[in-house]
Amino acid sequence: MNNASQPGEHICLMVDVVMRKEAIDGPMSRWQPWRWVLDSVLPTHLPPPSGFDPRRWTMDQLPEPECLSQSEQGARWRFPGFPVSLFRDDAEGYYLNGTTDAPCWFVMWRMEEQASVADEPLARPQAVSLSYHDAGRWLDSQETVEQLRAPDAVVQDMLAFARDHYVPEPKKRKRPQSFQSLTDRFGQPAKVSTDKIRGGGSHG
Repeated sequence: MNNASQPGEHICLMVDVVMRKEAIDGPMSRWQPWRWVLDSVLPTHLPPPSGFDPRRWTMDQLPEPECLSQSEQGARWRFPGFPVSLFRDDAEGYYLNGTTDAPCWFVMWRMEEQASVADEPLARPQAVSLSYHDAGRWLDSQETVEQLRAPDAVVQDMLAFARDHYVPEPKKRKRPQSFQSLTDRFGQPAKVSTDKIRGGGSHG
């Protein structure tokens, strides 16, 4: 990973995102013959933008995308120079991602409202993250989010950063069974009396 400013507080990895346009088969193709999907996330040779500040970064700082291939079967477009920043205050998000069975990149993308550099609107990536929390926030906002497995080297760096800045909360000690609240057969708190039963009714 490439270290950015304020070492120890955040680090930055630069990547390219490739989006793929592909034909849809089956009945759905009558209404929507094509769809865009995330194709790949690749290392890039591009350095961070001049004067890069990860908390003030904007899409305007990205280079123009380039068409990698185009045919009757679809197209592939590369969107270069995306910074993926790891922040100390989101270390838990990286830890949660890195400790899953398949740690991954999270890519949020949107369709252009009108064509910009091509003859038709493109599916443009908006942000790339390794944070589980970022992905959750994007999904809560009804954004389109896709994921791809991250390379082992990236995962190792991410986990090293997370462990430097995140300490999992200790698990709460399980309450002994004898101290757990009692409930009756309806799930309501049971009333327990320590008074001795006096009498037992009339004996005649």
